[in-house]
Amino acid sequence: MRILLIEDDIDLCQTIYLQLLNQGYYVDRYHNGEDALHYALKSNYDLIILDRMLPIIDGLSITQVLRNKQINTPIIMVTAMSEIHNRIEGLDAGADDYLIKPFAMEELFARIRALVRRPSKIENIEILTFSNITLDTTNKLLVCNDKKLSLSKREIELLAFLIKNKNIPVSRERILAHVWGADTTVEMGNLDNYIHFLRRRLRNVGSVAIIKTIYGVGYQLKEAETC
Repeated sequence: MRILLIEDDIDLCQTIYLQLLNQGYYVDRYHNGEDALHYALKSNYDLIILDRMLPIIDGLSITQVLRNKQINTPIIMVTAMSEIHNRIEGLDAGADDYLIKPFAMEELFARIRALVRRPSKIENIEILTFSNITLDTTNKLLVCNDKKLSLSKREIELLAFLIKNKNIPVSRERILAHVWGADTTVEMGNLDNYIHFLRRRLRNVGSVAIIKTIYGVGYQLKEAETC
């Protein structure tokens, strides 16, 4: 699971960062709103932990920009501003949760687990594209040039996740958490079988996109010419 952490208190940021690493999360950390917005727009994250009061661009403005651009990554807003109207402002701006400083790390972990258990919002995304393929999530179709293939719901969810993370190696654990759910008991071999199915489907439509195995990590969707 990949987390974007934005906190201008250097010591607090370091503490949260190390605790998240200890929980097995992949974490990118920044200390001002300008960097935060840049990377939130540029990269695909599973969760954003966002301080409300930041240099250059505040957390409320960052949240509003992301939501206006249809980026629905879950956001936990953290702040010392504890009045009820402050919480309402944060939630109305588009934050999914609002955590008051100081907080126990165990509570932050619990809130993270609660957010990632929520079902994926893939149903709100109709068309995804990468390289020479188009994925129609509404009609469950993989399209390449003039060829079309029907995919199962699970194949659609898996390929959609890989497209959203195109050119980024993603771990098997992260894929399982997103496609099958954070509390899944599905074995890794089941995921590998679905990867095999998708590779075959990509070949069948003549796609130049491939799913590359990153040994010791997981998988990466990329163009064959760049391998």
